[in-house]
Amino acid sequence: MGDAAASLDTRFVEALDRLVPAFASNDQKLGLAVSGGPDSLALLLLASEACPGRVAAATVDHGLRPAARTEAEFVAEICRERGIPHEILRPVVPIRGSIQSAARHARYGLLHDWMKDNRIHWLATAHHADDQLETMIMRILRGSGIDGMSGIREKRTDIIRPLLHFQKSELIAYVADHGLDAVDDPSNRDQGFDRVRVRNALQDLEGFDTSLASQSASALGAAREAIEWMVERLAADHLTTTDLGCTLSHIDFPHELQRRLLLKCLHICDPALSPRGNQIDQTIIALEKGETVTLGNILCRGGAVWRFQPAPKRRNS
Repeated sequence: MGDAAASLDTRFVEALDRLVPAFASNDQKLGLAVSGGPDSLALLLLASEACPGRVAAATVDHGLRPAARTEAEFVAEICRERGIPHEILRPVVPIRGSIQSAARHARYGLLHDWMKDNRIHWLATAHHADDQLETMIMRILRGSGIDGMSGIREKRTDIIRPLLHFQKSELIAYVADHGLDAVDDPSNRDQGFDRVRVRNALQDLEGFDTSLASQSASALGAAREAIEWMVERLAADHLTTTDLGCTLSHIDFPHELQRRLLLKCLHICDPALSPRGNQIDQTIIALEKGETVTLGNILCRGGAVWRFQPAPKRRNS
């Protein structure tokens, strides 16, 4: 094995130790989402090297392409050769609507059911530094705030992404060093997807270290956590629940804190309410003027104290 491959093995162990510090000293199992592409094959190889006997893999056949079944069986064979438990998961209900969003929802649902059935504690996905950069650019183009700009999270509940600081080119070379030919998914070239168009636009930017995007995302994620920490403490001091809803006192805070406190109040009254950014901004302006507005089905009264409660039901004329 070359020095570059050995370096990736070491970096993967370090990433796993950082994300799940107790993993090396317990008997928990690590699940791997493996599609057969170079990224997920690299994840499979790195994880099986770092945690022999403690990994299991699953491949989701979304039923969207005839070749998907063959690709899933290709992964199954690689796992068989290496003694890694593997399952092919298929959605019961056909995927319709927004294909990428629906497929993602179905994929994670199937993977979490698989984890539960097999007593798997953690799920690792193969998102890498290039994915992170693409995600951040897409979110800039969509006008995302700090939450969106913090990008793909390295760890969220039981999902970890240990490859976020690895470049795609490194992963491709690692798989090639192991003598494997990865699956080529034609959807990765479909210009109908936003991510593919962004990826193609980035191909001309040679000489940049894409792993630095993950450093920026980590810094933004830390800023997001700091803001959330402050919001929880401000809410404890100034947010009061009532029989009808809640009130918020002492609201002379920077706009981002106001926005998050307002969202917290709205979610107390209606957890399903998801207002858009401009609706939130307009509501804050109105409340600062002492006005009363309705957002969704929530009545919001401004003034020295902001008051929130479900709006009265309209009478039928």
